[in-house]
Amino acid sequence: MSDTPALILFSMDMAAAIVFAATGALAASRRQLDIVGFVWLAVATGVGGGTVRDLILGVPVFWVVNPAHIVACVVTATLIHFTAHLLERRFIALLWLDALGMALVTVAGTSKGLAVGAAPLIAVTMGVFTASVGGIIRDVLSQEPSVIMRKEIYVTAALAGAISYVIAVQLGAGKLGAGLAGFGVAAGLRMAALGFGWTLPVYRPRAARDYPLDEDRSRDPGDKAGRG
Repeated sequence: MSDTPALILFSMDMAAAIVFAATGALAASRRQLDIVGFVWLAVATGVGGGTVRDLILGVPVFWVVNPAHIVACVVTATLIHFTAHLLERRFIALLWLDALGMALVTVAGTSKGLAVGAAPLIAVTMGVFTASVGGIIRDVLSQEPSVIMRKEIYVTAALAGAISYVIAVQLGAGKLGAGLAGFGVAAGLRMAALGFGWTLPVYRPRAARDYPLDEDRSRDPGDKAGRG
């Protein structure tokens, strides 16, 4: 098959669906769900971000057009249901797979935004938003602490990947080259953050300040009114 933009986008969507489905299935294993729970969580995680993306962009939802993504998520969930016990540290595996899925969805979301004629800023926003939704759906449904709220860099990695993709496209790189650049930046930054504990400076609340009140305002209104 020829290396067309449509084929590349399909491949990125498929890869992202499979990887994110795997993280959903691993989350299901941590909650000790049955195989139906595995499939449900894998499908919701695998196609959730792309579904929201397509609805916002006003285009046909990708898995409705081609249900191969749903089939891939079901197969992935079934395989993990029977093999999850082989992983000693499933949450660590979930984090690393989530990094790959986040990078894939970032590129797919940004690419689709540009493909439908959105401005670069909108395309970047779609990439970052799409990358976040899948993980949010998984963590909410499995009642796990949100990966996005962990201290290590996450959204920033998606943002860097989306911007890298747009810049590569603007510089004349093909869809495949731009996709590899965006994926490499997003996945590399997220994995480095996991491996080395990279974080951005966080908000530190300041000590409360005491503001002296005006003498008249500090008096009790009843007491002030009772005086002649």
